[in-house]
Amino acid sequence: MVSTYNDALNWMLNRTKFGIVPGLQRMEEMLLRLDQPHHHIKAIHIAGTNGKGSTISYIQSILLEAGYKVGAFTSPYIIDYREQIMFCGEMIGKEDFIMLVNKMKPIVEEVEILPCGAPTEFEILTTMAFYYFGQVKEHDMFLVEVGLGGLEDCTNVITPLISIITSIGHDHHQILGNSIEEITVQKAGIIKKGIPTITAELKEEALNIIQKMAIKNESTLFEFDKQFKAIDMNGLDHECFNFVSQQNKFEQIEISMIGQHQIRNASCAIMAIELLTDTYGFQVTEKALKSGLKKAYREGRLEKISTEPMILIDGAHNIEGIQSLVQSIKSHFNQHDITIVFSALKDKDVIEMVELLQNITKNITMTTFDFPRAMSHEELIHTSETLNVDYEINFKEAIEKNVKKIQKNGIILLTGSLYFISDVRKYLVNKHN
Repeated sequence: MVSTYNDALNWMLNRTKFGIVPGLQRMEEMLLRLDQPHHHIKAIHIAGTNGKGSTISYIQSILLEAGYKVGAFTSPYIIDYREQIMFCGEMIGKEDFIMLVNKMKPIVEEVEILPCGAPTEFEILTTMAFYYFGQVKEHDMFLVEVGLGGLEDCTNVITPLISIITSIGHDHHQILGNSIEEITVQKAGIIKKGIPTITAELKEEALNIIQKMAIKNESTLFEFDKQFKAIDMNGLDHECFNFVSQQNKFEQIEISMIGQHQIRNASCAIMAIELLTDTYGFQVTEKALKSGLKKAYREGRLEKISTEPMILIDGAHNIEGIQSLVQSIKSHFNQHDITIVFSALKDKDVIEMVELLQNITKNITMTTFDFPRAMSHEELIHTSETLNVDYEINFKEAIEKNVKKIQKNGIILLTGSLYFISDVRKYLVNKHN
């Protein structure tokens, strides 16, 4: 038994040593011992390389605005570990977290001696979320973000009301495969028999696989730019668009998160709301939908941390994410001088990511941070010299040096990893408070 929040948190963090192990057997063993709580949740399941968290934020915000009780399971966290399990927009309380850890400890001890091996931290966290919303917390909707891939991800034990695949890109090659086709097979693994599927994916090689998987599973497929679309209205400091589907047309929708990719994410959310109202009896007014979309917000998505100087953080952590970030900077901040502080995990396509960022500025400082999968000092130095960019081993020093040099028209952008901007955000928020 643990009695304090710190003890509960430390027990969870100690499980990270078991790494990432695809497969569902450990999940099934834990859920069996909890009386199958995942059979009692009403869920939307969201997979994709990028855009999962933002799409969940949009759906959550709309449903909360419409008066529904909404749970959400997302990862990784940016500020507080508990934000990975949310209820009605608030992270679960410390007492509930302690309760969940105490529920899981004896079960984990039972399962880890089985042939399937020790449950990982993420598997335990996922099981905790399923137990919380399946047995403890009454809810109208539970939004579940896939951790990695889809087919063998530990969240893929549920049968949702709707499956969403936001976009497909290159990431986690060592687990998901090197080609878009291989990665798509994994992501499309969340498509379930008879359950409608929504996708924002536009690449033909990925769509072909999603379409075949939908047909195989008798899943009605709703594709962005086919069954539903968005018409960009070119907002200045925000995004504004019209949404059109086979059933509805909503005009002058405004969202606060910036980027064309956010318009696609928000459109997926609207399509999901349309299915909830048409198929599952939910009631959401146009006013609640528009208000919810405008209020939707997610830390670390081109988030402004400081005004003087202007400091932005963005969690783009793969090639497609960086491409979207570059497009957003060009669209909304092209009058500013951009300075970038960049750090990424060692298993990412770091050189290609930095080369893409060099399209918006030559003023880039690479750095690293304290995380097991972050670039080592040696990798940082070698990569920065290869790219002919500056480096600073201490990310706080990298920020402070650039803050001193920044001109009135300048922007400092910190990006490259969600784990990196989590550390950066804590540092900057504490510094400015």
